Amino acid sequence: MALHISATNPEHPALLLELPWHLPLEEWPEEYLVPLPRGISRHVVRYARAGDEVVAVKELAERPALREYELLRDLDRLGIPAVDALAVVTGRTDADGEPLEPVLITRHLGGSMPYRSMFETTMRPATMHRLMDALAVLLVRLHLAGFAWGDCSLSNTLFRRDAGAYAAYLVDAETGELHARLSDGQRDYDLDLARVNISGELLDLEASGALHPSVDPIAFGTEICARYQGLWKELTRTSVYPAGKYHYIERRIRRLNDLGFDVAEMQIEHSSNGDTVTFVPKVVDAGHHQRQLLRLTGLDTEENQARRLLNDLESWMATQDDYAPNDPLAARPEVLAHRWVREVFRPTVRAVPPELRGGMDPAEIYHQLLEHRWYLSERAQHDIGLDTAVKDYVENILPRARKTLEPPVPE
Repeated sequence: MALHISATNPEHPALLLELPWHLPLEEWPEEYLVPLPRGISRHVVRYARAGDEVVAVKELAERPALREYELLRDLDRLGIPAVDALAVVTGRTDADGEPLEPVLITRHLGGSMPYRSMFETTMRPATMHRLMDALAVLLVRLHLAGFAWGDCSLSNTLFRRDAGAYAAYLVDAETGELHARLSDGQRDYDLDLARVNISGELLDLEASGALHPSVDPIAFGTEICARYQGLWKELTRTSVYPAGKYHYIERRIRRLNDLGFDVAEMQIEHSSNGDTVTFVPKVVDAGHHQRQLLRLTGLDTEENQARRLLNDLESWMATQDDYAPNDPLAARPEVLAHRWVREVFRPTVRAVPPELRGGMDPAEIYHQLLEHRWYLSERAQHDIGLDTAVKDYVENILPRARKTLEPPVPE
């Protein structure tokens, strides 16, 4: 059988042909591999370099490889946080002509970490709560899109820093199913699997001595259920308001926006006697602040990072002489936003030496600098300015932060 590469980009097959497909993945020479932390997987997984890209290569049977490839592409079209599917390689044979397992190739998610690598140093319970929040948001987003995961767990998730919180990405869609809409039973099944899987993973960490002594693995496994149910109810519940109180509907929409979701369609019905109005958010899309920041500045960030950067952008715009929201002759917000990127955001990020940034992307660096400025200003009882905060952060905080996976918390 001839080697066959099915890829999303016509440039990828040429780059991927340079990899040693005639060898089992476990036997690939070090010269092809990239030493990145890997999570637990039922399959052999390796990180390799293909041209300028780092890719994850996973061996599995042909049918599930092709199925997962298509599911990951579907999730990408739906805007769900998941790894990017690049290619499936079939028809592999070794030097003796014996068949080798096909592989699924995905793009490495820059700045991400598997949960076990995050527990190499004992993680604080507060940070673990943030991981549960991120995983609950991911599961809600999948279910809103009609995707039944079938194996929700920490092992099948990658985490990226997101302005003091975390963003969760699906990394294994092998057991997933995409439907027009999920039943309550399908959602409950996913949630119950998540509870059992997470409790088991934390029990393993406890047995290895990597879990904080105050953390109860069973309680943390159950916690995701409560966080999921609270978020799902807020996003999908029907509200009944007194007739004429239309600002209540606006308040509900703002609350959804604050959670990072957009209401793309809504259903509003008046009661037969005209006394009440029933409001149902029909379609709820995540990434409200991401889209707003991208539209204004061209910066593509995580949701919480976008929220934080938008707040700083609005504060900066208010100090500009040509800013007048209700004046049609004043500078448009998009013009001011690009000026902020050029004059504030980029110079601030560039002031942090690349060798000290670790896995932080520019938006996360800027968020950390804003946090540090706030902390120093609180201590000094006046605004110390961004330049002073950057200098202190580079000299006193980043050298310590490189020794741990978590940003240092001010004493």
